[in-house]
Amino acid sequence: MSDLLEAEELQSALRKCPEWEHENKYITRTVEFEEFNDAIDFVNDLAEIAEEAQHHPEIIIRHSRVKLKLTTHDAGGVTELDIQLAQRVDNLVD
Repeated sequence: MSDLLEAEELQSALRKCPEWEHENKYITRTVEFEEFNDAIDFVNDLAEIAEEAQHHPEIIIRHSRVKLKLTTHDAGGVTELDIQLAQRVDNLVD
C-alpha cells in the first residue's frame, strides 16, 4: 500500500497534473467530449489502464462529460498511486 501524501507533497504532485483538483480525500478531473460515444470510448480505454494498475477510479458519466475521482481507500486519501494514475489519464486525454 502507498502512504498518504501530506498536504505539501500533494500540492507538489498536483503540479504534474494541473487539470486535477483536490477535493477532500480525492483528486478529481472532469473531461468533456464532443459525443457520448467518445466519452464511452475514453472510459473503455481508461478501464484497461486501471486494470493494469490495479487501481480503479470512481467514474461518473453524464452524456459527453466524464468526472473521475481518485483516492486510495486503504490509505484514507490521496497517495502516489493516485498521482500515477492521474498522469496516465492525462496522457490518454492528450
